[in-house]
Formats: sequence, structure tokens, C-alpha cells
Amino acid sequence: MEKKTLFYLSLSTGFFSGLWIIIGIYFNIPTWIGFAGCTAFFAAGSDGVKGVKKAIFPLLSGIFWTVLLLSLSNGSTSSIFIGTLGGIITFIMCFQGVFPLLAYIPATFIGSFSTFANNGNWREVLIGVLSGLVLGYLSDFGGKALLNLTSKKK
Repeated sequence: MEKKTLFYLSLSTGFFSGLWIIIGIYFNIPTWIGFAGCTAFFAAGSDGVKGVKKAIFPLLSGIFWTVLLLSLSNGSTSSIFIGTLGGIITFIMCFQGVFPLLAYIPATFIGSFSTFANNGNWREVLIGVLSGLVLGYLSDFGGKALLNLTSKKK
């Protein structure tokens, strides 16, 4: 990525990240979850709506699989049961990549670890990662808009 493009993308990302922190604090949403969603967007290659489409369903599936694991293992003290269940669900999370809508496996794990890290509060994680996708989209869009505004027309 050329320096000028990176500068404007960084400027836009910094602006929208600061705004996200203010919004997250105001609405009592852990801001780190939004940054996890934003990371999924950028790691998907950003690219506007394509980045959102690539990341959204795997993120949601990661949340789902973790909620299922937590529900099925609730109250169990058997490390063998929990480990076996975790292994099976991890296999499913990886193998679901055969489906194009779920093929971006890193986003699946981002949704999953965010749910684990937030003590299974999937509603908060859902709001956070979806907000993070919007954050990534706006950062990407803003950076490209600034680049276009400052580039000389030939």
C-alpha cells in the first residue's frame, strides 16, 4: 500500500476508532469487541461491502458455536466431556469453510473468542462485532474518500 493511501486510511481509522470508543463507553459496550469486528473486516481485505459480507456470517457463526458449547457444557465438571465437545465444535467451525458464506474461518474464531472472553454474553458481542464491521467499513470508506478528495485530477 502506498504511503499516501496508508496515511488517509490511518487518519480515517483513527477518527472513527476514537468515535467508536466514545459511543462504546456511552452505551456501555466493551469497545474491544468492536475492535475485534473491525479487525475481522480489515483482515478480510476490507474492500467496502465485500469485506463486510466476507466477515459477517463467519463472525455470527463463531458466536453461535460458542454459545452452543457453553450451553451444552454448563454445569459439567468433566474436563474430558468439555474437551471432547470443544474439539467437535472446533472441527465444525473449521470445516464449515466448505460453504462460501462461512469460508472466512479467522472471523469465525474472532466471533468465538470474543464470546468466550465476554463470559458468554452473546448479545453484547453481537452488538460489538456488528458495530466493529461498521467501524471498519466507515474507516475504509473515509480513507478512500479523503484520498480521492486530495488526489489531483488528470
